[in-house]
Amino acid sequence: MGAAILHGLVLAFGLILPLGAQNTFVLTQGALHRRWFGALPAVLTAAICDTLLITVAISGLSLVILTIPWFKAALSWVGVLFLAYMGWATWRSEPEAEVAAGELWPLRRQVTFAASVSLLNPHAILDTVAVIGTSALQYSGGERLAFALTCIAVSWLWFAGLALAGYLMGVVASGVNLRRWLNRASAVIMWGVALKLLLSLSS
Repeated sequence: MGAAILHGLVLAFGLILPLGAQNTFVLTQGALHRRWFGALPAVLTAAICDTLLITVAISGLSLVILTIPWFKAALSWVGVLFLAYMGWATWRSEPEAEVAAGELWPLRRQVTFAASVSLLNPHAILDTVAVIGTSALQYSGGERLAFALTCIAVSWLWFAGLALAGYLMGVVASGVNLRRWLNRASAVIMWGVALKLLLSLSS
């Protein structure tokens, strides 16, 4: 049991640490809001989506999906188009106007965007499906459950901590300039991931 928990802990942290579209969005939401709990919809949505993906991966259904020849390519193309558009929308957003209008990422917008970067992100899906799903095969019964719950717990704690880190960044370096540059950085990361996917499709 202990080995399964340790394995899940190390594996989940290894997969979630890289700064991708999902992490950047949650971090940015923490910095944009004047109070930490303003980013709570993004945190909860990202964590719930990861929980769903991990559950599907552990169930073994994910490994069946990966055997469909065209699935990975189709998922990657969807990811390229989605990330390119999301990057463009993020780059064009104006924090000054949003603050003035009182429209700084309301609940519905946060939930929609967080779900999109979580469930329409090929890297997140394939990492969860291929890595966590395959790793879970070596466990059964209570050990597999412990492995799954550890991966899920890491995801929830990570997103909460990421939003808190963003909030503290916003407190230390308050102002619209920080918000604008975080939006720009988020957009560039999304475009970078889209380009990487595009290159992998053409190779």
